[in-house]
Amino acid sequence: MPMNPADIERLIKDGIPDAKVTIEDLRGDGDHYAAYIVSEAFRGKSRVQQHQMVYQALQGRMGNELHALALQTSAPAD
Repeated sequence: MPMNPADIERLIKDGIPDAKVTIEDLRGDGDHYAAYIVSEAFRGKSRVQQHQMVYQALQGRMGNELHALALQTSAPAD
């Protein structure tokens, strides 16, 4: 069963409390999303480390309820 975009956003914000999250349904099918996430917690971390933080926040749902999620992560602009 596909995940609701609000649930994806909630999980990310629960795991990364200061995150500003935008979720986009790429195909309109509720199964392929893009997430745009800005968080101070990402500052100084590599892109891989940032993405690992997001996957951890999703609590194992990636590849299960959540089929495809394109990530764009960054620290806030100064």
